[in-house]
Amino acid sequence: MPNPGDLEWNRRDLMVAAGTCAALPVIGEGAYSQPTPVGTPVLNDVSFEVNGEQRTLAIDTRTTLLDALREHLHLTGTKKGCDHGQCGACTVIVDGQRLNSCLTLAVMHQGSSVTTIEGLGTADKLHPMQAAFIKHDGFQCGYCTPGQICSGVAMLDEIKAGIPSHATVDLTAAAAVTEAEIRERMSGNICRCGAYSNIVEAVTEVAGRQG
Repeated sequence: MPNPGDLEWNRRDLMVAAGTCAALPVIGEGAYSQPTPVGTPVLNDVSFEVNGEQRTLAIDTRTTLLDALREHLHLTGTKKGCDHGQCGACTVIVDGQRLNSCLTLAVMHQGSSVTTIEGLGTADKLHPMQAAFIKHDGFQCGYCTPGQICSGVAMLDEIKAGIPSHATVDLTAAAAVTEAEIRERMSGNICRCGAYSNIVEAVTEVAGRQG
């Protein structure tokens, strides 16, 4: 049979332990580890062609292509959306292929040719895809539109080159520009306003002109 004194001592210990635990959030607040100071950035010269113009930057090797375009070259048409490669707002065309510029480092594109929305057309002379988006009202807020347009331009080039998608039915025949193909190939570009039907119409019109 346990000694009553032992039980009393155990209850006392329990009260002390409970009081200590209750005080932890207060006394521990200043004990959190502080972030490690960031060291001196490593700079590297990067030369590439952007919208037909040769550009050279001395930038931190950790700089993404998206930040190089927006923060260093001030080409703010390319948007930063999720910054995780999931929304497609940052899509640009690199060496003829569409790319999520938030997922790649600028230093990886030495000598590349980069086309942003600013390089596709001007206010006086719109690119056919830009004109089609306006005609078919393929945007509402417009935030994702630069990425949508760049993706649509590169997507049609993919189809011309015979590159199949998951929606391609016959891999031995030339890919056709169908609604299913457009929706599949543009699925990496999210429109939170839901203008998908209008976007499909715009891309289809441009594909018809090119065909």
